[in-house]
Amino acid sequence: MTAIDTLLSSLATGEARIVDLTAPLSPSTPVLQLPPPFANTIPLSLEKVSDFDDDGPFWGWNNIHTGEHTGTHLDAPVHWASGREGHSVDTIPPARLVGPAVVIDFSAEVAADPDFLLEPEHLEKHVADNGPFPEGAWLVFRTGWSARGGDPEAFANADENGPHTPGVSPAGAQWLAASPISGFAVETVGIDAGQAGGMEPAFPVHYFLLGADKYGLTQLQNVDQLPATGAMVVVSPLPIVGGTGSPARVFAIVPA
Repeated sequence: MTAIDTLLSSLATGEARIVDLTAPLSPSTPVLQLPPPFANTIPLSLEKVSDFDDDGPFWGWNNIHTGEHTGTHLDAPVHWASGREGHSVDTIPPARLVGPAVVIDFSAEVAADPDFLLEPEHLEKHVADNGPFPEGAWLVFRTGWSARGGDPEAFANADENGPHTPGVSPAGAQWLAASPISGFAVETVGIDAGQAGGMEPAFPVHYFLLGADKYGLTQLQNVDQLPATGAMVVVSPLPIVGGTGSPARVFAIVPA
């Protein structure tokens, strides 16, 4: 049997299963809100073209209106100033979109402190305990934040000082940028912490990772169904020519 035969057999027999990590995309899906004077992207809306009526008696279809960075989506390097000479979403090598998943679980820490930040010592301890991150891995930051996904206000968790959501410190972002991972995946609305606009540099995960030809992946769900290691992630963005990102369907293949 080939490796593909073995994988398909494992799925057929239930030795492996597929977990959908994608948040459903609808007009109510939370979207990142930047403060004035910055412009914001739009949420999803559907414009009916035909619905088995005079405009199309045998078919229904819609026009989609949304931003590249809405819902579960991929950030390409050209999304950020530090990566503007890098890959747009359509030119990312497909092999970089499939890889082993490494899950780091800080859901208890985030429950106690929504502004929790990953620091180099957290990452170094994980490596000391579990071995180095595999080449091309997707590092999944489990925080439990997706449980808030049905409530945009709780998901944003904002006050007069802005949103309070977990993320990565500037030093932690530098550490990740130097690691062999392909991308960094989160349950929150963006790959940076809610208070990252006030860090130096501002939005350090965007700055360091996208500048290092690594990718961001946001608003994952069902992360609690992933093992710490041993799963494979498949990221499927639309290959938008020149796109800075794209809504994506994200799956994990997980041992039963």
